[in-house]
Amino acid sequence: MYHSLSDFFKSWEFEAGATSKVLKNLTDESLKEEVTPGQWSLGRIAWHTVTAIKVISSQAGLRFTAPSEDWSVPSSANFIAESYTDASNNLVEALETHWTDETLLEKIDFFGMKMTKGSLLLFLNQHQTHHRGQMTILMRQAGLSVPGIYGPSKEEWTQFGMTEPRQTLFD
Repeated sequence: MYHSLSDFFKSWEFEAGATSKVLKNLTDESLKEEVTPGQWSLGRIAWHTVTAIKVISSQAGLRFTAPSEDWSVPSSANFIAESYTDASNNLVEALETHWTDETLLEKIDFFGMKMTKGSLLLFLNQHQTHHRGQMTILMRQAGLSVPGIYGPSKEEWTQFGMTEPRQTLFD
């Protein structure tokens, strides 16, 4: 749970930046990638990550401009990435304008669960992290480069003098 907006903003800046890096590595063709037939595609997960920003935060009464309809999935990876950036920026602006640290302690009903608004913001951050992980798996399956998030990705190892994944930066 977040107890201050500044703590959320610091966390969101990193996590939203990481999600943006992932989305910017998608291609239009990769949006069709599925783990198994009939499951959510990479594009569906990416678009859901975009629309969930507004859907989740609106449960706490926060209003701002962002897509909120999961269907249909756009066919442009660039449009999805740009929509994410806009939704993220609009979320931050709405929070700065309408909420205070005290607001984070207010209780809400989130799809039948009672929680504070500060907990809702934690859920929002964790939600995008969860789906970002799914996207990186599908990106590998689609043959795309995956950016490092909490450390270098396979493609970035050589920048740090690493030749194998079992090496660490501390070897």
